[in-house]
Amino acid sequence: MRFALAGLAALTLVACGGGQRENRVVIQNKGSDTLVNVAQAWAEGYKTVDPNVAVSVTGGGSGTGISAMINGTVDIANSSRKMKESELEAARANGVEPIEFTVGYDALAVYLHPDNPIQAVTIAQLAQIYGEGGGAEKWGDLGVEVAGCSSGEIVRVSRQNNSGTYAYFREAILGKEGDYKLGSRDMHGSKDVVELVENTPCAIGFSGLAYATEHVATPCVAAEEGAECVSPSVETALDRTYPIARPLLMYSAGEPTGPVKAYLDWILGDKGQCIIKRKGYAPIRDVSCPAS
Repeated sequence: MRFALAGLAALTLVACGGGQRENRVVIQNKGSDTLVNVAQAWAEGYKTVDPNVAVSVTGGGSGTGISAMINGTVDIANSSRKMKESELEAARANGVEPIEFTVGYDALAVYLHPDNPIQAVTIAQLAQIYGEGGGAEKWGDLGVEVAGCSSGEIVRVSRQNNSGTYAYFREAILGKEGDYKLGSRDMHGSKDVVELVENTPCAIGFSGLAYATEHVATPCVAAEEGAECVSPSVETALDRTYPIARPLLMYSAGEPTGPVKAYLDWILGDKGQCIIKRKGYAPIRDVSCPAS
């Protein structure tokens, strides 16, 4: 009963039209900042598929979206990380059985100022920079000198702790038991990370590949010293050769039905997958997309 009421709270019907009234379904979609741009593009594209369904998209981070899905205030949560066991337990205690959908893949890129000479980095070096107890505090500790960075200090740019990007990077680089060292600049959004790195010669950051610009550098990443160094791209995210490739996820509160199921089916179909590919992420499979 609680699950049924939660679904009714999130999936709203709005009367619209002039003299003729008809019900319009509004699907509530919230969560990952990494996914917010493509989610908005999906919502816009779906208007031509079913004009009687509107999709309301908001960001706020993966944790925020998952919490809203658990509480029954949204139909779909966007996440750039898997749900934690504690979140799954909270959902089930609330009468909700989350259903996970992989909607694409992302190469979680490392960002450097263009004046930084580093072109390749290893997972171990990233752990030295970001990890608690890691010894890399200055660029000289990695054997480099950065023009415009007179202090030599490594300015670590990260995300806030409700971000799926924050959680995924921590586990991928520092391991399940590892944690970040204190003193990073924790940004609200992916775009904010890239903009700060662009304007700060001493900085290093991480964010989804779709936020890359010509004003920042994205070094290749090697899983270990001596291993192949792989550049972040749609192709290396799709084939998972990039060491920090990750799935992009959507969660529904229970097995989706009706308009929510139709919307998710469309996202997973060729048209939805071509949209995520155009936005700079890897689709879940190879798709042939018309030139835009």
